[in-house]
Amino acid sequence: MAQLSTKIKSYCEANGVSNVDFTKDVMLQDDSDGNGAYIKEWNLDIAQPTDAQLTEQETSANTEEANNEVKATRKTLYGDIGEQLDEIYKDIDGWKARIKSIKDANPKG
Repeated sequence: MAQLSTKIKSYCEANGVSNVDFTKDVMLQDDSDGNGAYIKEWNLDIAQPTDAQLTEQETSANTEEANNEVKATRKTLYGDIGEQLDEIYKDIDGWKARIKSIKDANPKG
């Protein structure tokens, strides 16, 4: 299940808002009784989404979160950019093969 913040970002993008600042535009708060996060304050020019509208964003939000995990994994496996440049200089074909194997092992959704 996608995080509330990711579903809100997806909802906003679908309604023409590309950036959401969760310290100014939308403030979330965790419910003390264990029901999870909720929208405490909404300061955007578009309507605050209903629970049903947020549920509609579940699939795209799950995809975004999965892709973010893949990006983080790839970034770690790629290594330092300076080392990559040295690797490219010494053996560009070896570098290409290594990067391809990382991408193949960690595909985006």
